[in-house]
Amino acid sequence: MVAPSVQSSPVERVEPVVEYPLDWPEEGPINLSVHDRPHASSTTEWWYVNGHCVAEHGRRFSFFAAFFRQVKGRHPVTGAFEHVHSVTWALYDVDGEHAYTVSKVDPQAPAEGLKRIKRGFGSADVRLNRAMAESLAKGRVPLPDRPIEGRIHVATERLALDYGDDSYRRLDDGRYALRLKDPKSGCGVELDLTPKKAPVRHGANGVVRGAHDEQMFYYFIPRNSAEGTIQLNGQRFAVTQGTAWYDHEFGVGEIYSGVEESAELALDEEARAARHRARRSEYQRKEVGWDWLSVQLDDGTDISVYPLTYVYRGESAGNWTVVSDAQGHRTVHKDALFEHLEYWRSHQTFSTYPVSWHVRVPSAELDVQVRAAFPDQEFITLISKPSFWEGRVEVNGTLRGKPISGVGFVERSGFAAYDDLNGFFEQVGQVVRSSVQELVPLEPDYEAARKLIATRDNDRYLQGIDLAQYGRTHLAPIREIVDRGGKSWRSYAAITCCDIVGGDSRHFIRWLAMPELLHVGSLIVDDVQDRSDTRRGKPTAHLMYGEAQAINSGTAAYFLIWPLLQSDHVSDRDKLRIYDEYFYGMRAGHAGQAIDLDGFDALMDEVVESGDAELLVERVLGVHRLKTGAPAGCLARMGAIGGGGTDEQVYALGYFFEELGLSFQIIDDVLNLRGFKGNLKSRAEDVRQGKVTLPVAKAMGLLDVQERRWLRDTLRSLPEDDDIVMSVVHKLEACGAVDRCAEMAREHVESAWKQLDPLVEESMSKVMLRAFGWYLLERHY
Repeated sequence: MVAPSVQSSPVERVEPVVEYPLDWPEEGPINLSVHDRPHASSTTEWWYVNGHCVAEHGRRFSFFAAFFRQVKGRHPVTGAFEHVHSVTWALYDVDGEHAYTVSKVDPQAPAEGLKRIKRGFGSADVRLNRAMAESLAKGRVPLPDRPIEGRIHVATERLALDYGDDSYRRLDDGRYALRLKDPKSGCGVELDLTPKKAPVRHGANGVVRGAHDEQMFYYFIPRNSAEGTIQLNGQRFAVTQGTAWYDHEFGVGEIYSGVEESAELALDEEARAARHRARRSEYQRKEVGWDWLSVQLDDGTDISVYPLTYVYRGESAGNWTVVSDAQGHRTVHKDALFEHLEYWRSHQTFSTYPVSWHVRVPSAELDVQVRAAFPDQEFITLISKPSFWEGRVEVNGTLRGKPISGVGFVERSGFAAYDDLNGFFEQVGQVVRSSVQELVPLEPDYEAARKLIATRDNDRYLQGIDLAQYGRTHLAPIREIVDRGGKSWRSYAAITCCDIVGGDSRHFIRWLAMPELLHVGSLIVDDVQDRSDTRRGKPTAHLMYGEAQAINSGTAAYFLIWPLLQSDHVSDRDKLRIYDEYFYGMRAGHAGQAIDLDGFDALMDEVVESGDAELLVERVLGVHRLKTGAPAGCLARMGAIGGGGTDEQVYALGYFFEELGLSFQIIDDVLNLRGFKGNLKSRAEDVRQGKVTLPVAKAMGLLDVQERRWLRDTLRSLPEDDDIVMSVVHKLEACGAVDRCAEMAREHVESAWKQLDPLVEESMSKVMLRAFGWYLLERHY
């Protein structure tokens, strides 16, 4: 039921677009032999089925499938609509609590996606648009979406959809044949559906709003029997009892008028950007999101609850509840209340979804509790940004005062948790902080303390320990810095590298806390060593807890990660590799810190007189690589090893993140001079401390001898006067040293990407990583 976005081409209406009359039945019953057929005049059309089956040995399954057809434009000669196609489906192993999802798109999707981005209908984040365009330009579909393989055929005279291995047909005897097959996972559905009720109109006598505010005609058959087989991981199960739900929706929205791309390309960059912003703003204004519930009750009643919302306006786009009693009599209600009770957060997209609901429709006397069969029923696909939640639910409550129960589906779509990478990393940060808070509680109970201090075999280590005192003295300094927030990109590195090589990061959710603990431990100790007074916008840990406690807690944070590394999804051999990588990063980071503390003032006299800064630049970069690059690279390799990556992939991902870490530190030097967003650190703190940073080293090769001497002497004086400090900043900017550092950071990232790019498949994770590299380079925090 989710309207495609990658393949579709919503447009600016720059010339009149004729709305062709659709064959909408204004009154009377739905004629399935007519209205099930594809509608040539429709710009958007989909056929949707969900169902629930009990197989041999009592094994429970649910499924859904949605076949889409959407207009991409008009034929240049005939003017007829030309379409792109996609199919999304999922098989749910209810007892195993696992969803197997499949998304297949038209082979034209990369080209159509590029057109969409060029017209201003991509992401709100320009870096994500650049990364997606770079991927689509290769003519590939980013995983988990895959191209439809085989013949795509949509019959005109009857319902017969053939999308490669997947098909949906209306048979001559009125039954429906659903065939779904995914050779990769070994999952499939072969079911024949027999209608047990007449079709029912939804909405206002069949009319509802579409995903982009289109007028859509919508009818459904709420109850069908289902017979056939389910295939799971290559094993086939005969269905002993099955029921299904069928929806069909079609309508007319805006289409791209066919104005030549050259007309827009003729605009200058600023005008084109303004046009895209205006177009996107209008597009967002029309975006519709929904919570959709279908329920098949044990007493034969079927219910669809469908409140729609204009997402960016927060206004209702329709509120429809249709009740079909056991005899098929339809009543329509407009007062549904869809209350979210509990939430689940994805650790792949970091989106949050409700997983239990209180649904009330007063005029229907309906009051039910709805609960997901299991939380992780997220569907990740570029067809919906970047995912939606579609899953089996159990329903219990009352209808007209009588107890009811049943099973159904909920779809939550259109409510993105973030619009850009800033929003994405805010979500990542929240998850990381929650992970750390779970492992490192401020008020630890016995089990939490034993996990951090001892093992089940060493309970004696907790004898006589005041757990409140332990939390206050040992854990509180760590949590103080963690809870202030941060972008947590190191945690993202470990998780995303697992997915990029084809692994499943859901097996390693606990790893999110590990990089943050490593990083925060180093921050606490660094602040003591550097005599810093501000960290993440507030006083440093040693100013709050004293230097002794800060040093102890900061050091201990390195070792609190041990419980996180225990995993049944990694072989003993790979566990050793992961341990090795962790300690490689620790050794390198501490070596870099030792050299950084000593600094490079000893080289300055020679460099000042010679003007040859090459060695000084090399020394500073070496420390950046050890302190930040090496730990980041090791975390990336740990994730890639956990995901089962090849040796080449593990190395390339590690090297890319090493260069990202190095570049992050270079940009940190730049921002120290230019200022951090939100004043997270004191501006020009390095100048006040007389530190030889990369911009200083670069400037030594650009300034004349008198300026070099002035810069050296000023730094050695440890200036406190703001005017003097800012004169250093202006000198470094004026000579071009700061800009050259920023360019150097970009060159390191781009060079490493060229090595990684051919070694990993195009995927959403890869697109995010590519954009993430630019995000670090262009950051202001």
